[in-house]
Amino acid sequence: MGLTTVTTAYAVLAVVADALVAAALVGFAVSRASSAGRDRWTAVRDAVTPFALPGAWLVAALATFGSLYLSEIAGLIPCQLCWFQRIAMYPLILVLGIATLRGELDIARRYFLWLPLVGACISIYHYQLERFPSQPTLSCGLEAPCSVPVVDVWGFVSVPFMALAAFLLIATLLLIGREEPNEIPIA
Repeated sequence: MGLTTVTTAYAVLAVVADALVAAALVGFAVSRASSAGRDRWTAVRDAVTPFALPGAWLVAALATFGSLYLSEIAGLIPCQLCWFQRIAMYPLILVLGIATLRGELDIARRYFLWLPLVGACISIYHYQLERFPSQPTLSCGLEAPCSVPVVDVWGFVSVPFMALAAFLLIATLLLIGREEPNEIPIA
């Protein structure tokens, strides 16, 4: 498989992930507006819960394998901010895998939600640095500058965009899943 095929496939996954996160945000907002919306949101959460933790693990695994493909197979050199995003993503494959095997969504949410949130912040900074490259930064090296997108699909999907989509979807899945199907919804 060539670099273009892989990056396009990952770009599609990133856009789908962003759409799922946006749908979850809209669903959450609607649930606050009416009791019917709250009932629908509860039904969505109940339907998603069995897949939330395995889904978060799958997203982390795909993101990890994608970043390893880009550096180890395609030969792209990760910049310093890419490494920071990797540091936030790579442990998730292990801890979410263990949490999935043990069925401990609450533990995963309580102790590891910060990882995708920190990763998302780094991704946002990195993405805007690519879009506005004239900014001074201390994190850019000459070998792999952070302000130059090494992947650019459709003019807006780059590696930090894909990482941001993965981090946001992982965080959304950890937050949307319910520990108990009969849990009282937070109003």
